[in-house]
Amino acid sequence: MSRVIEDRLNQLQQLKALGIEPFPSVTFPTTHTTKEILEQWEKNPEAFNKVALAGRLMVKRVMGKASFGVLQDSWGRIQLYFNRDILCPGEDKTLYNTVFKKLIAHGDIIGVEGRVFKTKTGEITIEVQRFVLLAKALRPLPMPKEKDGKVWDAFTDPEQRYRRRYVDLIVNPHVREIFRKRAKIIQTIRNFLIQQGFLEVETPILQPIYGGANAKPFVTYHNALGMRLYLRIANELYLKRLIVGGYDAVFEFAKDFRNEGIDKYHNPEFTQLEFYVAYKDYRWMMDFIERLLEYTAKAVVGTTSVTFQNQTIDFKRPWKRVSFYESIQLYTGLDAYSADEATLRRYLEEQAIEVPAYASKGVMLDLLFSKKVEPHLIQPTIVYDYPVEMSPLAKQKVDDPTLTERFEVICSGKELCNAFSELNDPIEQRKRFEAQLQLRRLGDEEAMVMDEDFIQALEFGMPPTAGLGLGIDRLTMLLTDSPSIQEVLFFPQMRPKQKADEESELSRVIGEEAVVAQLEAIGIRRVEDLLAIEPSVLQEKLQHRNIVVDLNQIRDWIRFAKRHLAT
Repeated sequence: MSRVIEDRLNQLQQLKALGIEPFPSVTFPTTHTTKEILEQWEKNPEAFNKVALAGRLMVKRVMGKASFGVLQDSWGRIQLYFNRDILCPGEDKTLYNTVFKKLIAHGDIIGVEGRVFKTKTGEITIEVQRFVLLAKALRPLPMPKEKDGKVWDAFTDPEQRYRRRYVDLIVNPHVREIFRKRAKIIQTIRNFLIQQGFLEVETPILQPIYGGANAKPFVTYHNALGMRLYLRIANELYLKRLIVGGYDAVFEFAKDFRNEGIDKYHNPEFTQLEFYVAYKDYRWMMDFIERLLEYTAKAVVGTTSVTFQNQTIDFKRPWKRVSFYESIQLYTGLDAYSADEATLRRYLEEQAIEVPAYASKGVMLDLLFSKKVEPHLIQPTIVYDYPVEMSPLAKQKVDDPTLTERFEVICSGKELCNAFSELNDPIEQRKRFEAQLQLRRLGDEEAMVMDEDFIQALEFGMPPTAGLGLGIDRLTMLLTDSPSIQEVLFFPQMRPKQKADEESELSRVIGEEAVVAQLEAIGIRRVEDLLAIEPSVLQEKLQHRNIVVDLNQIRDWIRFAKRHLAT
């Protein structure tokens, strides 16, 4: 147990001794948010003579009989002013002198009542006339420090931020804004589709046969039914069953699961929008997705032009359109349309692109496009007419059956959307599935499997249909300028971490991970290292790294370290 946590537990016991419940079961009605006060007070100060807010105490500065603090709620932060005689107008000053000054700490959740005023320095502030403790924080927050415009000890380490997102959301307000925008993106798209006559539906996550994409599934087992099931890799085949059933336009925001690697663009669990429209084709869908994403960008960020990783991306219509083979010719000079498998394999190997032994022409064309073309496509670009070998669920072009009526939207060098004129010929669909099975026999673990029920559904007749899948996580990355998918998922999948590594001995002694990181940077990695250095020398070394620590604080660390080793 760290020294800081031990101190917090002592505070908790003292609060109980005073008859104050650290985790009360109460309601605390609020009248305003920080945002409302900061935006509206100037217009009508008299309306804010009695306010009630609740939130987390982020800063506490005790200055004798008057103190200042900063309260953070869901919408922002506001300064608090605590005056001993206002809080305690009678003889008993315990609430201020003991409870506030000694037993309330930063990170605690409190409710305050008071009036709003502006300080001499011009800061809108709440004069606290009453406060109550709503929840005691037993762990300290990693609090960034700022001096002369410089910030240090910020909670920025991605590993820590993703593993403890709840802390990240508390101390990094901009992260909360990312997820507000994510919610707005989803709501904007949902409203747009509903206004266009689409029906929102739900399809199974647990599936007896997986399909709709080239990917490895997660496998589970249903005990009562005695059968193997798969977490869906896509919801495409179920949505097309609904088109067969008579719906003209359906959509679903789906949690999909693919048993693949983790990188800045991939998480095993991700969110995808898929929608299908009867009596339309991929040309219609090109125009529709341009309208949808232009509208979404305007609604979420106020403009069609956004900055993503120092690149300006504009979703304003119309977008550039180029055929699949034309794009390869443009960026490689290779006539991939006429090339046979041997030529493609030779070219890829010359470019130092690893080619699996089982790779068919479709697999090699996919490698060629993703490695040599996609990185050049920064602005939203519609790449259309994909080879049939790459598109087992798309309808062939009438004038060239080697191609399909399929397009992808590529943006900032990555696929954002994938769309087809859906294959509705059950005989041809069976042939495509059989070709995928052959790839599986050759070693392609991501090739599709046969779905007899889906073919049977097509045999009942599916109207001409256009369908599209849109990566919600990648769209959120673009519209929030987030460099990785982990930034736009509340709780991204993380690699396992040994429990023994969760908290080092030094962390248990110091308590503040930001300080521990600085100590480790100057060679103090163990409790024994801490005991071997003079307090004044350590203070000087930390000051060189912009860490201001009182000598008494360092001596406290050393005393606690000795107790820790003794036990």
